[in-house]
Amino acid sequence: MNVALRPFHLALPVTDLGASEAFYCGLLGCAKGRTASRWIDLNFFGHQVTLHLVDTSDAAAAANPVDGDSVPARHFGIVLEMADWQSLAARLEEANSKFLISPRIRFKGEVGEQATLFILDPCGNALEFKSFADTTQLFAT
Repeated sequence: MNVALRPFHLALPVTDLGASEAFYCGLLGCAKGRTASRWIDLNFFGHQVTLHLVDTSDAAAAANPVDGDSVPARHFGIVLEMADWQSLAARLEEANSKFLISPRIRFKGEVGEQATLFILDPCGNALEFKSFADTTQLFAT
């Protein structure tokens, strides 16, 4: 399927709008868009992510084994250019971020080799940031 990339929209539940804004805008560098008392639109690397304030969260989810890691079954993220991934990984490490999966190369020497890291936002939503030295490997089988 040959599809021109379009921005996606994703809505996430958060139990603390202020802490979530600090995480996404401060640490990750997302620009804030429209807001209301119970939601914030973000520019998440060119995509629209909306944080919706909820009273309780069900962020805990099952995990699957992937190349020796326990990967949260429910997560989202972005594929970055390698230099941007390395810069983000360094920024997160400098901020003493707690990683679910520390920055590493997954599937080393295999089809789909990729740099990856996983973190949780302040409300327990799992995020993956990845990169490919060879972007043709993104959908390789």
